[in-house]
Amino acid sequence: MNAFTSASSPRFLRADDVPSWLDDIEGEQSLAWAREWNEKTLATVDNAAQQGARDNLRTELLQALDTDSRIPYPVRRGDHLYNFWRDAKHPRGVWRRTTLGSFLSKNTEWDVLIDVDSLAATDGENWVWKGAQCRYPDYDRALIHLSRGGADATVIREFDLTTGRFVADADDPFFLPEAKSDVSWVSRDEILVGTDCGPDSLTDSGYPRQVRKWSRGQDLADSEQVFAGHKSDVAVGGWFDNTEGFERLFVERAQDFYTSQRFVAVPRQGKLPHQFGGTFSLQIIEVPDDCRVSAHKEWLVLMPRTEFNGIPAGAVAVAEFDEWLSGNRDVEILFTPDSHTSFQSLAWTHNYLVVTLLNDVSTKLLTLSIGDWAEEAEFTGLPDQATISVVGTSPTRDDEIWLSSSSMTEPPTLWLGTAGSPEVRVARRAPAFFDPAGMDTRQHWATSADGTQIPYRITGRLGSTETPNTAPTLVHAYGGFEVSLVPGYSPVRGIGWLAKGGFFVEANLRGGGEFGPEWHSSVVKKERIRVYEDHQAVLRDIVARGYCSVEQLAVRGGSNGGLLTAVCLTSYPELVGSVVSQVPLADMLRYHRLSAGASWMAEYGNPDVPDERAAIEEYSPVQRVAKREDVEYPPALVTTSTRDDRVHPAHARSLAWLLREAGHDVDYFENIEGGHAGAADNSQVAMMESLIYTWLWEKLN
Repeated sequence: MNAFTSASSPRFLRADDVPSWLDDIEGEQSLAWAREWNEKTLATVDNAAQQGARDNLRTELLQALDTDSRIPYPVRRGDHLYNFWRDAKHPRGVWRRTTLGSFLSKNTEWDVLIDVDSLAATDGENWVWKGAQCRYPDYDRALIHLSRGGADATVIREFDLTTGRFVADADDPFFLPEAKSDVSWVSRDEILVGTDCGPDSLTDSGYPRQVRKWSRGQDLADSEQVFAGHKSDVAVGGWFDNTEGFERLFVERAQDFYTSQRFVAVPRQGKLPHQFGGTFSLQIIEVPDDCRVSAHKEWLVLMPRTEFNGIPAGAVAVAEFDEWLSGNRDVEILFTPDSHTSFQSLAWTHNYLVVTLLNDVSTKLLTLSIGDWAEEAEFTGLPDQATISVVGTSPTRDDEIWLSSSSMTEPPTLWLGTAGSPEVRVARRAPAFFDPAGMDTRQHWATSADGTQIPYRITGRLGSTETPNTAPTLVHAYGGFEVSLVPGYSPVRGIGWLAKGGFFVEANLRGGGEFGPEWHSSVVKKERIRVYEDHQAVLRDIVARGYCSVEQLAVRGGSNGGLLTAVCLTSYPELVGSVVSQVPLADMLRYHRLSAGASWMAEYGNPDVPDERAAIEEYSPVQRVAKREDVEYPPALVTTSTRDDRVHPAHARSLAWLLREAGHDVDYFENIEGGHAGAADNSQVAMMESLIYTWLWEKLN
């Protein structure tokens, strides 16, 4: 018997009994229902907690999130370093730039390009910043992405970086109304675009199905279609590489999250594709659909998920781009994984390729000289037992490299170095937001049901290994979509949990990317149940080692992690003392028909296919809510965002509605803004986090 079977048959509530109006995202009845429950949840938490505890924590968190002593992480664009920044004076944020010299000085002088708060007030919109694409190599124009309330869909507007203003209507700016658009500069007066162009222009997942080349002043409907995929694809996108001497137009057709086809424009009549002066054809880059590729100048990097052309699964190899297109399959393998070490990402500088690896979920950087691919000396001076990440490089400019280091208890440090040289210098250090004295981080391994060893790290004032201290323990995990969870510093978690005496656990379940492709692929679709067995193994191991009792153990997760905690609540509730499920998937028998859900069938399976549906039915939370008199669940907090256009809020709404109908202890909060992140600005982050941590402390104590 396991957590997914029982000696008796509990009575599950009918998911069909959930009111249909909960699916109406911004319907009057559904929003009134959400607001009423929001007020009850806040009142319940505030009444149960120490007087003013939540407000005090919210104030403390907001001060940490808004402080000017945070690191302004830079993005190099030509001679300038760009940064997006939020603080108390600019809750929606400012997009700004400076020079390297000024950035490294004690008093950085920033040139503010866009004040999102002022823009929102002028436009009468609840704008949330979603990024900017600057035109290479002149960096004279940018395409600005603005979201209403934090949704994935954005409005795209053209900005003049020389005047510091949006391009005037009289000058025929590029503009796209709200949609999940994909754009790329070709020249100052031409872009590649995928967007909602009407019927048949989007996939079933709601993403662009077409790539068009659009000239300034032209009606988008009259633009030339470069490529079109199938409705069943996840998305189709196009981009243009303007690297001098290697100008190329690319198109990618993603059939699902893990398989895609990439094409490159091949000129006809001697014309370069970026001139669009003549016709061109698209040639497929011949690799298996599950092999990721990356082109840089004359090189093609191959990253297969399964063995291909002598390249092991999870390895990294390189070939000459033009030679590969002509049929030559000679490659050089740059990295081969083992049972402890996996490839994560790569970054180019002018003369080097920097590869990020994970060894037992600890980062390692591998620097290779381009061409002979010789391994260079490691960077020195970086802290031990820290997560190191590449923040940015300038591959067409020089070998400048920006690195960031942090751990669960060590605040981030921003480093500036030169690839190929071991020395790095400190560019910025973040302050400590909580006292880590006496705190430690340990890695343990739990044994899952099939014998697989599952690593997790626990942080806090742990005591000795033999006789550890006990404390309320919060477990975070994800277990999906090849997402690797690595240790990192969080002021919010530190202030709200660790500094108050709690233990925090980060669990590396299968489904992530911590140990290469098989760590993920072995638990997709019909094997999904293994993820939840891994989760149970970690929960049992924590208690068995003496860090806490079941009553002191809580789980928290968002999105796919929200599904994980909802499964925990409805399938193995006896293992935990409380559950937080944020922006969760929960109704897994119809997830593929809600918002962007169709794009995730390669992960979870297709509920319309009988054997895959049967596997999903084993764990789908909305279909497994039992009456309280049959199975007693621990207290649960379910949160979502009205503006989440990735995971439909009906998932969280349905779960909460059923839990209450079944008589369980459930609180619910729906942030009206925020998108899939659950919060649109620092104030909302502080509000949501203070609610969650105050709720957890009250339940676990």
